[in-house]
Amino acid sequence: MKSMLKDAGILFVITLISGLVLGFIYDLTKEPIAAQEAQKTQAAYQEVLPDAADFEVIYDTEGNAAGQITREQIDGIIAGSGADADIESIVSAKDAGGAVIGYILMVTDHEGYGGDITFAMGIKNADQQLNGASILSISETAGLGMRAGEVIVPQLPGKDMKEDITYTKAGDAQGNQIDAISGATVTTTAFVNGLNAGRAVYAQLLAE
Repeated sequence: MKSMLKDAGILFVITLISGLVLGFIYDLTKEPIAAQEAQKTQAAYQEVLPDAADFEVIYDTEGNAAGQITREQIDGIIAGSGADADIESIVSAKDAGGAVIGYILMVTDHEGYGGDITFAMGIKNADQQLNGASILSISETAGLGMRAGEVIVPQLPGKDMKEDITYTKAGDAQGNQIDAISGATVTTTAFVNGLNAGRAVYAQLLAE
């Protein structure tokens, strides 16, 4: 009995020390990690709308930062688009004079072959066209879905945000089509669905 109590006491001490060490490491690293994520997000903003001088978050999943858009509105629009996606945040992009020149939507689509695909998409107000996209998180199959950044992203600038984007497997994309990633239809579909969810939110809530 004493041996059991002794062993239990030793195990408790080890667990306590391990917990304290893990807690210390978490406290030590959480701020640098958060700073790196913020830098990554800021770089994505600049990549998809490089003409912007300033960015302002007007919506995030915790609520509405600017008092104009609600989570219920966002969810309703996405449900109508048929995509299994979330809009993580919406950012207004402004020029040096403070005028809004476009919007950046942070989209997470949950239909990827390997899980969630998160990307930023920048839309210009002047022509209501997609200016570009930047992938922040993807875990698709190497050599197939992981090629989304080199195959899909370069095709996106100039796509009309007044209508849905579609894809073709024939390699002859026209208009608002893109060429699919060869051998990665699931990834292509997920990315296109996420783009169209963001497009629908832009068209119904943001387009001027």
